[in-house]
Amino acid sequence: MPLSDMITTNAIIPALRVANKKQALQDMSERAAELSGLPVREIFDSLIQRERLGSTGVGAGIAIPHGKLPKVDRIFGIFARLEKPIDYEALDGAPVDLIFLLIAPEGAGADHLKALARIARALRDPALAAKLRATKDSSALFAMLSNKQSNAA
Repeated sequence: MPLSDMITTNAIIPALRVANKKQALQDMSERAAELSGLPVREIFDSLIQRERLGSTGVGAGIAIPHGKLPKVDRIFGIFARLEKPIDYEALDGAPVDLIFLLIAPEGAGADHLKALARIARALRDPALAAKLRATKDSSALFAMLSNKQSNAA
């Protein structure tokens, strides 16, 4: 599943201003709720519940928070480029400034894991990460993420 199947241009937050991890997850949950029609509280709670198992900060300034919800009918995501890096309790201890939030149906299983792997592979490309950090334009960010996937698929 290409990243372009998981996100839309409306799912890109080009310059998110947050002070901490909880605020980032809250703001991104609100955008996910707007786009999906799901209750913001359910989205946020699923993300917080997952974070309690261990940080989804995967290193190199990247976080991939994710959750599963029963009322979701397809895998979808929200991408945010943060104005300023925040402490995210990442595995490498580095602050996070690129976040790709992923929401999946409760029974997604392998598809959920494949989507997480695809996101991680794309964002861990140093050239792509540098380009994402260098722009604040939603459509440019969407194009970069979409093009990366079509090249890597």
